[in-house]
Amino acid sequence: MGLTERETKKYTDFSEEQIESYLDEFKDLIRKDRFSISLNSNRQENIEFMEDYNINTERAKEILLCLEVLDFCYAADNKNPKFAHEKLYIFCREFELDNRGTLERLDIYVKSNLTKTRKGDNILFVVSFHKRNNPIEYCFK
Repeated sequence: MGLTERETKKYTDFSEEQIESYLDEFKDLIRKDRFSISLNSNRQENIEFMEDYNINTERAKEILLCLEVLDFCYAADNKNPKFAHEKLYIFCREFELDNRGTLERLDIYVKSNLTKTRKGDNILFVVSFHKRNNPIEYCFK
């Protein structure tokens, strides 16, 4: 393992109430527009997904606000050493989306990071927002 890589651990030892609490904060930040979907060069898959399915910010908000406790899969350590103290929460939910005139039912993989700004305000980063690529297990299904 290189200096910038570190082993990450998956966490599934949550109660439904803990995930409900996480989602309450998650959705509150989305409603207040205190969130960002990663659309930089390292997140090309997010960009392509949003372009292919014509998902603008408002549609992304609608999708994210639909997430429920049963959509929770697991949490994981942040691989980035600068944010090693943070946990990423993974959800997956099926949606019907329009892919250039053809309706498709697909699972959307959402990896989120609820954290604080330098000023101490809560903020939500959606690190991954794209089609599910691999099989996934749900924590409460």
